[in-house]
Amino acid sequence: MAEPVTSPSAATAAARGGFMAAIFLMATSAIGPGFITQTATFTAKLGAAFAFAILASIVIDFVVQLNIWRITALTRRNASDTANAAIPGAGYLLAVLVLVGGLAFNIGNIAGAGLGLNAMFGLDPKIGGAFSAALAIGIFLSRRAGLLLDRALIGLGLLMIAMTLVVAFVSNPPVGDALRQMVLPEIVDFATITTIVGGTVGGYITYSGAHRLLDKGLVGEHNLAAVTRASLTGIAVTGVMRFILFLAILGVVASGVTLDLSGQAANPAAQAFAVVLGEWGMRIFGLIFWAAAITSVIGAAYTSVSFLVAFRSMGDRDRNIATVIFIAISLAVYLSLGTAPAAILVFVGGFNGLILPIGLTIFTYVGFARADLMGGHVYNRPLLIASAVICALTWYMGINSIGPIFAFLGA
Repeated sequence: MAEPVTSPSAATAAARGGFMAAIFLMATSAIGPGFITQTATFTAKLGAAFAFAILASIVIDFVVQLNIWRITALTRRNASDTANAAIPGAGYLLAVLVLVGGLAFNIGNIAGAGLGLNAMFGLDPKIGGAFSAALAIGIFLSRRAGLLLDRALIGLGLLMIAMTLVVAFVSNPPVGDALRQMVLPEIVDFATITTIVGGTVGGYITYSGAHRLLDKGLVGEHNLAAVTRASLTGIAVTGVMRFILFLAILGVVASGVTLDLSGQAANPAAQAFAVVLGEWGMRIFGLIFWAAAITSVIGAAYTSVSFLVAFRSMGDRDRNIATVIFIAISLAVYLSLGTAPAAILVFVGGFNGLILPIGLTIFTYVGFARADLMGGHVYNRPLLIASAVICALTWYMGINSIGPIFAFLGA
């Protein structure tokens, strides 16, 4: 029997769908409860000066994701295999770091789910987190439920964008001051920049999009231009969303409202929405926040566990069991912590920002010295120089931010 022939148009559509899947996975991983809480917390603390941190983080995010996605496409290997091939043993180190960072993210995601249910129903965040983790396990084990939640998330995500735009308009933020401080900031806080970079491209997030392209077979030099566009689009989406959210909360803070950042049920973003849209605004925000959190619980666990293949081959059943265990461990750690959920969500971004330079260093080395791993491709030198500069900068910021980032746990 003859093999079915795939038309060029069908192949193009499949490739386009694959790139959109990678963009969507990366963007939804980045725009989660940590992203929202970090933006609200730092806007409340720094005011208009946070605009500079956002601009700096977007530049860093572009360079990090662009190089990691492109080099992954050229090597045709997952990140841990690339690292092991470049520097023996480095892949195991990277896998451990991503697993630890993914665990930190997932603890924060469960905390975020608890905060979402608290905003909706006034439920204790610990109880809400436990319920959400159990539900996430059920959704993960039921493919049909996961598909329905993915579709619901798209609608809720659009609602979040619309609500944020409404709040940004109604709260009347000082846009002129924000634009001025974007280039001439009154405060430069490295811990803040490290944290929001970590919350956007740190830990598993960048690798999840890159590995999605591998799974779809969208690799090789002939796909490089499309990989470049996809990586830049993902960062552009997250950058625009962060700036809109920043303006929305800045308008509330500039009006003289003080957001609670320290209580066990503190949810500064929900408080800001409640000021502008009232109680129902906070409840709708809680629903969106919870949906983003619970899907992030599943995504973070699934992607983090994929790095276990660096140590042993795993079938689908083994990976499913490991993912369920990963979620259960995340919940147990969250329940044992006395730290407020909002503080955890800020900390995990900072923690993943601290481990980001290690992976970036490995990939920058591959670009400079291991053309053999990229099929003989001579990597773009200006991009490599930018990667080296950002690599040095993230090391410097990370070293100077260790104390302040771990201090978030005491918030």
